[in-house]
Amino acid sequence: MSTDDAAEIRVGTAGWSVPKAHAAAFPDEGSHLSRYGAVFNAVEINSSFYRPHRRATYERWAATVGDHFRFAVKVPRAITHDARLEGCDALVGAFLEETAGLGARRGPLLVQLPPSLPFRPGMADRFLADLAGRADAPIVCEPRHRSWFDDRVEALLQSLRIARVAADPPPVPGADAPGGWPGLVYLRLHGSPRIYYSAYDEAFLGRVSESLLARRAEGATAWCILDNTAAFAATADALSVRAMVSARRSGDR
Repeated sequence: MSTDDAAEIRVGTAGWSVPKAHAAAFPDEGSHLSRYGAVFNAVEINSSFYRPHRRATYERWAATVGDHFRFAVKVPRAITHDARLEGCDALVGAFLEETAGLGARRGPLLVQLPPSLPFRPGMADRFLADLAGRADAPIVCEPRHRSWFDDRVEALLQSLRIARVAADPPPVPGADAPGGWPGLVYLRLHGSPRIYYSAYDEAFLGRVSESLLARRAEGATAWCILDNTAAFAATADALSVRAMVSARRSGDR
């Protein structure tokens, strides 16, 4: 993908490992992140979900990649799963201050919610409005309880300019389609039929690349993150999507 494409369609994996089986696609020298960033234009940081990182760590990561690169960052589970979005102002503030170390390379903040967390008016909407007001970054939400998939929540997300993840496999009906604010589309592909392990076939990845191009043509920034990392399928799948997007764009010129 060219630098111009990088600003429009972003393809990467959850984490920046470079598996030995796919090492030939990356530069031989440098850190894993610098080698990864020479090929892909985006990554999703999942380690932030489990533990905080110092601002200096985010600054070092940002300095390792080019200006074209963006980091999506997963919001800590201490906020989404432990506090369940309540009474976590200090935690949110600390997370935003730490990730500000990414500077202009900070991409979407990913709010992944536990399957057991329903949409609760007066709580969920207050949290999202507060986060949207405090964050100098796009926000994308991955709810996994069916109560989040109705017109009321859709209108709320659109009003706050928060995108809803399109997830595969979908945890509930409708979760495989993008929702919320249409200016950002964020696909999280976890692997199917065996979640986190299974690779996707060429036909599925072809449909993904076509969807990214279609959404971009509508004016959205389109992200695709492969999260089927347990058996290293994510890297090969992300390389395929990247190549398919480039080939389709070249064919349109």
